[in-house]
Amino acid sequence: MMLRLNKLSKFYGSKLVLKNISFELPKGKVLLLVGENGAGKSTLLKVMSGLARSSGGDMECRVAQDKIAYVGHQTFIYPALTAMENLRFWAKLYQRKDDEDFLMSVLERVELRAAAYEEAGTFSRGMAQRLSLARVFMLEPELLFLDEPGTGLDQRSLGILHREIAAARERGATVVWVSHDVKDDLRRADMVCEIARHSLGYFGPAQDYTPHGAIVSGGDA
Repeated sequence: MMLRLNKLSKFYGSKLVLKNISFELPKGKVLLLVGENGAGKSTLLKVMSGLARSSGGDMECRVAQDKIAYVGHQTFIYPALTAMENLRFWAKLYQRKDDEDFLMSVLERVELRAAAYEEAGTFSRGMAQRLSLARVFMLEPELLFLDEPGTGLDQRSLGILHREIAAARERGATVVWVSHDVKDDLRRADMVCEIARHSLGYFGPAQDYTPHGAIVSGGDA
């Protein structure tokens, strides 16, 4: 067990977003987090990753904070720095290897080697998102949270994303993933957690889950 939620709830002021969410997250699995627009998927992801506090219930996480990573709608890259400088900054911040050969190999994984010395501010949305993914995958987290990481990516870039998610699972990491294309990505998941009417609508094997009309793409609360 990597993470356990027990009757977790979340309010924004008087607005209920999540109610009595309870489940355990095992090691080495990909969990697809699904629900209608506004269901609370992004909120749950932030609470699970430690970026937001719950309003009730409790959470037990057995992963060190420096082994947890999060990719949200913002890329968190520095536009005035080159791709290489961005990776070196994050590597030093997390006390990881920062030699040029290693960082170049990371950029190659996301097909940004040719743009290593270009300022990130000149990148397209897809390139910027790939650089953001590179900084996270470089850290080899044990618990990885992805909030619609495929947004703005072309098919080639989506292939890179899917490959890296599979690689993370292979090395024993747990991935919690909010997808913008549930129907397609369901086959890449081991488990599904559906948030329905602020509560847990389904939690179980991906192979037993059938997405319905209310599960659509788009923003979240």
